[in-house]
Amino acid sequence: MRRMHVAIVTGASSGIGAGIAAAYRAAGHAVVGVARAMPPSQDDGLAAVSGDVADPATAQRAVATALERFGRVDTLVNNAGIFIGKPFLECTREDYDRMSTINVGGFFEMTRHAVSAMLAHGDGGHVVSITTALVEQPDVKDPAVLAALTKGGIAAATRSLATELAPQRIRVNAVAPGVIRTPLSAGGDQDAIAAMHPLGRIGEVADVTQAIMYLESASFVTGVILHVDGGRAAGR
Repeated sequence: MRRMHVAIVTGASSGIGAGIAAAYRAAGHAVVGVARAMPPSQDDGLAAVSGDVADPATAQRAVATALERFGRVDTLVNNAGIFIGKPFLECTREDYDRMSTINVGGFFEMTRHAVSAMLAHGDGGHVVSITTALVEQPDVKDPAVLAALTKGGIAAATRSLATELAPQRIRVNAVAPGVIRTPLSAGGDQDAIAAMHPLGRIGEVADVTQAIMYLESASFVTGVILHVDGGRAAGR
């Protein structure tokens, strides 16, 4: 009997995370969706876990739920995160603490608990995280040093973990989006935002989910930061 593939997706209640969770379900995978206010699910293949990824207990409950409901963990998608875009000298200690705790702390807690579960079943696994195009292509018109600092740390950790976990057949990758059309990006001049990308448009959630599902199936790909940014990483 073919075993069911089980993915944990953080930030799964809306936007990119909801799209990722739906893509895994459409592919026949079981999903544990994690968010601060994750709505209850009527889908037997989708388990809902409410909690803040900055709280270590949330990672423990997410993995425990995956094991109790579906018996294993195969994939973790670290999607949850926050963005604070300010010039450096306007950033406060509170801004730094919030972004570090959620973006980096959430990655740390979720990844270590999920990887432990992957190692327990011994069949390998996959960790994929969402970073940002701003890590490698900062924009003077869009200062975001805290995003570069925290998401840049995840990009570096992705490469480091890819080499460390390769002998256990656990792959580690990341997707670095440009601006994606979600409720969070709805404000502002849409034409100006589109012009930030060489392809001349704002990204869609489907652009990110297609990249995630490619990485899920690409068994010889690890340590990759896949840019889904309309060409921003190439320069403008």
